[in-house]
Amino acid sequence: MTSTDITLTDPTSMDKADADYLISLMRAIPGFPKEGILFRDIMPVFADARGLSILMDALVSNLSIANDEFDAVAGLEARGFLFGPTLAERLGKGFIAVRKAGKLPPPTVRESYALEYGDASIEIERNAIREGERILIVDDLIATGGSASAARDLVISCGGVVAGFSFIMELSGLNGVKTLGDYPASSLLTMPA
Repeated sequence: MTSTDITLTDPTSMDKADADYLISLMRAIPGFPKEGILFRDIMPVFADARGLSILMDALVSNLSIANDEFDAVAGLEARGFLFGPTLAERLGKGFIAVRKAGKLPPPTVRESYALEYGDASIEIERNAIREGERILIVDDLIATGGSASAARDLVISCGGVVAGFSFIMELSGLNGVKTLGDYPASSLLTMPA
């Protein structure tokens, strides 16, 4: 395996050969989407059948909460859409789309947040979540926690209960998980920001 700064958050969570293979598929792209950012690209994982299978198995077995503690999975656009529906199906749950502003038909609820490199807004359909429904929020990456916190606020404003969070990657040193509050959160991989 090539030298990398990506590590398993919990070294006991995955077979070493599988972890090495999964990590070998990931790319680091400096200066994208702007100078000073090191973009962590998981798209090659989705293009590789073995890598995708390893990823999905690991996500299912490393959730921050038990399967009976939530009712649906909410995935953030765009990469949360790539694995969120498959994760939901494997767990016997429905999937709720958290989209970029202007992509869903009204009525919607909107939340704005700051990114490391700008501002953004996300939306959810007002009736996508039933009152009291327990939601697991998933995304590919947690950095500063802005988009995950906005998704949390959207779920709550729609009458849902945030059950927890699940991420593929966590950028260390940015304290993104701490911004989420006391909710259970898990990430498979950790790497420096």
